Amino acid sequence: MAERPTARRPRSTAPTLRRERELLRSGHALVAGVDEVGRGALAGPVTVGVVVVELSTRSAPVGLRDSKLLSPAAREALVPALRRWAPGWAVGHASAAEVDALGILRALRLAGTRALHQLPALPAAALLDGDYDWLNRPHPPPAASCAPLGGGVDVVTQVKGDLRCAAVAAASVLAKVERDALMVGLDAEHPGYGWAGNKGYSAPDHLAALRELGPCVQHRRSWRLPGTTAAGQAALAEQLDLLGALDAPPEDRAGAEPRGSDEALGARGA
Repeated sequence: MAERPTARRPRSTAPTLRRERELLRSGHALVAGVDEVGRGALAGPVTVGVVVVELSTRSAPVGLRDSKLLSPAAREALVPALRRWAPGWAVGHASAAEVDALGILRALRLAGTRALHQLPALPAAALLDGDYDWLNRPHPPPAASCAPLGGGVDVVTQVKGDLRCAAVAAASVLAKVERDALMVGLDAEHPGYGWAGNKGYSAPDHLAALRELGPCVQHRRSWRLPGTTAAGQAALAEQLDLLGALDAPPEDRAGAEPRGSDEALGARGA
């Protein structure tokens, strides 16, 4: 009888430290994985997680995946292990008002810079999920409180970094868990929008509440919020002006035309 060919084992979907170790061996003493959460939400902050590794860092805790592939319970269970595993970690936020004032890319930069500057020491390199370096570009307007990254940090982009790179996946988990907790708290302050469940994204219950209640101060008013009237937007603008929020120029607003531009990604979840 002919011998049956040995079945190939499926490739592991677990992220590894391979890319991070390449950067570490090239002369970078510390490398940070960086990922964002909340970019496509209609309400709440945009959040950036940072996880630092070094050459002596062991393989990531069992079960680590990109946060989008994990259940809420699995993400929360991983957090203590990730915090023990990583030599350094931090999470930074930029509020809905800051998204409106700066545009989504500059708000991402602000949140990421805040996270990096919470670390005891800046990493030599930052491994950023995606193919665009929003940690350094676009440059902030002169009046914005969006500090430059500085410190000689080399930013390296990695497509599907949250799937392939353990430090980036860990950053996505920490950012997701912290932002989700913030949205649960904001749901208690602004009931009716279902944020404890939808976390500020464009879920049917959130859209229905926007049509019924209109937006609140935690909504990104520069985005074209579904179902809101001009009167509702004007009332919200008055509330935000009282809070000292700034208007972004039309060409820099999140959700602005042309469709498909990087600033127009608010229609997509993250």
